[in-house]
Amino acid sequence: MNNSRTGIRLQRPVASVDLELSRRAAKQHGVLTREQLTEAGLNRNAISYRLRIGRLNQLHRNVYAVGHAAPAPLPRAMAAVLACGPGALLSHRSAAALWGIVAAWRGAVDVTARNTHRHRGVRIHRSATLAARDGTVHFGIPVTTPARTLFDLAGVLDHAALTRAANEARIVCRVRPGDLEALVIHTPTHPASARLRRVIDHQDAPTRSAFEDVFLAFTERYGLPRPAVNQHVAGYEVDMLWRRERLIVELDGRRFHDQDRPFEHDREKDANLLVAGFAVVRITWRRLHHEPEREASRLRALLAARAAV
Repeated sequence: MNNSRTGIRLQRPVASVDLELSRRAAKQHGVLTREQLTEAGLNRNAISYRLRIGRLNQLHRNVYAVGHAAPAPLPRAMAAVLACGPGALLSHRSAAALWGIVAAWRGAVDVTARNTHRHRGVRIHRSATLAARDGTVHFGIPVTTPARTLFDLAGVLDHAALTRAANEARIVCRVRPGDLEALVIHTPTHPASARLRRVIDHQDAPTRSAFEDVFLAFTERYGLPRPAVNQHVAGYEVDMLWRRERLIVELDGRRFHDQDRPFEHDREKDANLLVAGFAVVRITWRRLHHEPEREASRLRALLAARAAV
């Protein structure tokens, strides 16, 4: 390439440093550490120059976004893990969001790490029980396994939220009760183990809504036998089942019954279940919340009557 003013021929580099940065950053959601920038060919002055012109944007100490300033959840999670050093793992609520166990990314990024150096927007956890088997990589980000994520959530969520998370993990990540059981066995005295044990002991088929979780809590509160969840009877899937008493509870949420077709389908379903010998009781969210004693009394009487048949 000739310079038109000086006539000096300039040699174009075969592969620029910036292309190399882009290639490396693409593997890490657009985020690199200072060490990785140096390995790609940048010295201190080159890093400072790229920071001034906006080709690099500092996210944490020694962690930079390449070519973008406002990272989305995945780059933000990657940056937090890199900032916390070797062996750091995305964990707790942030890991749950990455796995799809919870829906939203909220607040600071949770990272379990060996060091305790503070970083803006990062919540660092220390763990004496974290083992090599508890870490993996998902979407290119070092993260706790789904089972270990549930163990960590047991320390920060109430029972209802933990139950919901465990059920989502079973559906989305195929977490088996045995996976959770192994964690509890290895850490029997940890406070999280006792809370996770309650969830393990009460899991059968996974619930699919907060309404189902609330209903199970309702049966426990009023001393009703615990029903099986989401079982198949006479060709239909039913919400709650006492099989010995041949009694079914269907939970009616308004948003699932606004159209004529679901309404008619439910009545057809109830009639066919009755022919098969199963009584069906439909309970609404309003009745469960405003008349729980009445609903508990009615179910207790039905269970007793059908057990006697």
